[in-house]
Amino acid sequence: MNKPQILVVEDDVPVRNLITTTLKTHDYRYISAPTGETALMEASSHNPDVVFLDLGLPDMDGVEVIRRIRSWSNMPIIVISARSDDADKIEALDAGADDYLTKPFSVEELLARLRVTLRRLAILQEDNPSGASVFVNGKLRIDYAAGTAFLGEEELKLTPIEYKLLCLLARNTGKVLTHTYITQNIWGSSWKSDLASLRVFMAALRKKLEAEPGSPDYIQTRIGIGYRMVKVE
Repeated sequence: MNKPQILVVEDDVPVRNLITTTLKTHDYRYISAPTGETALMEASSHNPDVVFLDLGLPDMDGVEVIRRIRSWSNMPIIVISARSDDADKIEALDAGADDYLTKPFSVEELLARLRVTLRRLAILQEDNPSGASVFVNGKLRIDYAAGTAFLGEEELKLTPIEYKLLCLLARNTGKVLTHTYITQNIWGSSWKSDLASLRVFMAALRKKLEAEPGSPDYIQTRIGIGYRMVKVE
């Protein structure tokens, strides 16, 4: 079996060299791109397994790169950026990013997130313990076999992480899931940054799912504890 191939999109040479050297040391194949246009060309021609993407590129914003890739591919995109505001994270996640690491980052966390992402590729469409192929709660409908979710007749445009998070909550409707339980199931770890990412992903999911995200019908927050899916009549 071929080793996974990673596309590294980064214009900062020292950072790019750090990432590619780390990948090479751990036997990953990689290609690199210093600009958005080059990244789009490499992504379309090589179809990498995962993309590491900086947002501050010299020719276009990384969010635009995400949107263009999402117009034709669901390849996992992990943003690695110095932008740390929640607004920047939400914009990238809404555009279709799967994960978000803030610079400076540790090599150990980078590799851990890559491993989890690669494992998730194989299990994203499975794991339905109840045996039911369709979950219905109010206007929400999840077709597990098709890997899609609908609100009424409208399909929800969810990123892979948002979909997995929604399914995890749906399979445990009525139960409060702790932050640690959720991050372990979604990312396979409980890094401090996972908790921040969870908050951002939940805000992005609610924006797509709830008519009024500030007063949600489906996903209830238990402050300091976690979240639960509410049964909607």
